[in-house]
Amino acid sequence: MADKQKSCAFRTTIGGQALIEGILMRGPEKQAIVVRSKDGLVTKVEPLKLIRDRYPVLGLPVIRGVATFLSSMVNGVKALMFSADYFPEEELGQPSKLDQWLEKHVPAEKLQGVLTWVAVLLSLGLTVGLFMLLPTFLAGLVDPYIHSAAVHNLIEGVVKVAIFMGYMILVSRQKDIARVFQYHGAEHKTIFCYEAGLDLTVENARIQPKHHPRCGTSFLFVVIIVSILFSSLVLAHVEWRSFWVRVLVHMALLIPVVGVTYEFNRWVGRHDNALTRVLSAPGMWMQNFTTNEPDDSMLEVAIEAMKLVLPEEQGKDTW
Repeated sequence: MADKQKSCAFRTTIGGQALIEGILMRGPEKQAIVVRSKDGLVTKVEPLKLIRDRYPVLGLPVIRGVATFLSSMVNGVKALMFSADYFPEEELGQPSKLDQWLEKHVPAEKLQGVLTWVAVLLSLGLTVGLFMLLPTFLAGLVDPYIHSAAVHNLIEGVVKVAIFMGYMILVSRQKDIARVFQYHGAEHKTIFCYEAGLDLTVENARIQPKHHPRCGTSFLFVVIIVSILFSSLVLAHVEWRSFWVRVLVHMALLIPVVGVTYEFNRWVGRHDNALTRVLSAPGMWMQNFTTNEPDDSMLEVAIEAMKLVLPEEQGKDTW
């Protein structure tokens, strides 16, 4: 598997996201959603609109990481909502009064926009609550017994990693999510196949690794590690025993943490050597819980999505 990874002809900027019975692929010029419905493959291709094209300041190093992260979340939620429309439901119940009122009074396009931002805010809230507030609270319980900011930060860091791993393991055991993670594996295999310069066929994609160094799982894991390092530096100079001080510090560090992690992932994406493989190893290991071996039908979906976003100009998607 490692030998196969080293044999890649180049590294592409094309990336993707697993959906409900589908794949979202983002290329340098456009993005494509491919979903396997009961009637066959459903595709949706859109030009890729980058916010930094309208606001160049958002393309500066570190800042671009935050802009890209938020944009990816919004586009990812929209893609999930699109794929959910084709997901077979066992039985539809009577719409609630709220659903009926919204359908009657709110235009469908506007409603989708509202629901998208509600989902993004809920996701951010869950992330902050689960991986920031909860570890900070739990680590604070042992503060009366310790007298060092360094020890406190170490304990809080261990709790963060434990919660993250526990969450990933728990989610991976859900039946429906397991299929999404199979599509995640199909996305990785297809990208590896393309990077290796092979024809985009199921046979060629099937033999590729399912773990990819530029995966979103690796990004999230590195975010946690970078946040631990940054908070250790800052909390040593503030009143670290105060819960709210620690919370404010973590919130203030969100932007630099995400920005620096994004730059780290870009650097890892452009290089393949012993150092980058060691640095990306923990995130690669975490993918054991977020990527499953896909079947051939899933690989077909990923391959179709990849073909739809390939740039017309060869090499435009090279790191």
